[in-house]
Amino acid sequence: MAWLSRLGNDSFGRYIRASLEAEGVDGRSITIDPAQRTGFMLKSRAAEGADPVVEYHRRGSAASMLSLTDFDEARFLAARHLHVTGITPALSANCAALVEHAMRFMRAAGRTVSFDPNLRPKLWPSREAMAEHLNRLAGLADWVLPGLAEGQTLTGLQAPEAIADFYLARGAKAVVIKLGAEGSMWRTADGGGMVAGVRVERVVDTVGAGDAFAAGLISARLEGQDWPAALARANWVGAQAIQVVGDMDGLPRREQLPAGL
Repeated sequence: MAWLSRLGNDSFGRYIRASLEAEGVDGRSITIDPAQRTGFMLKSRAAEGADPVVEYHRRGSAASMLSLTDFDEARFLAARHLHVTGITPALSANCAALVEHAMRFMRAAGRTVSFDPNLRPKLWPSREAMAEHLNRLAGLADWVLPGLAEGQTLTGLQAPEAIADFYLARGAKAVVIKLGAEGSMWRTADGGGMVAGVRVERVVDTVGAGDAFAAGLISARLEGQDWPAALARANWVGAQAIQVVGDMDGLPRREQLPAGL
């Protein structure tokens, strides 16, 4: 696994890189920018799983300087899969160009591409601009992974089935919609279904649940699991993340997965 980004030559940047590499993430595609700071966000503590107040400090950051010059064809071709979110293209026009190029390149090369809209309206000039841009990127992905509320915001549709059909019609091969405590559903041209959620006694912090879900889903699909099995793993991994404070602290290691996942 590798991560492409830019970090500032500061304590935040050094901490992020060290943390990722300690987890076995390939950091060769991380550029240290001596002129720009590392972006960050501030997140409030919220009681009983309520949505926290979030303040972003990302514009003008090192990551916002990502551009097509950061695209290394050989390193991308070494990967089987590309995962992108809707946050990066919101940072700058050059970031948006890089994301779109990478998605088109990987899909043309026969790799799979997944896309999580990961809506951050505060980073976009308007909700209309956000929807137009992210819906276009979704059409470049094999797997589109919106939450139900995200899909409703982006498409103007309410039913998860209608949202899934919206993205299938635009080029996605599969759409997986996160339904919170109810679980998740998938839909392809051949059909679809739903996998029930994992019961959690106490929700502590919901931030990071979508990323945890994506990790479970993508890892299962790359191991050859079918959609029901992949959603079952994704639901379980997402459920672990919401039981602790922090965005990645609840992520399990492979040996902690229950039998069958």
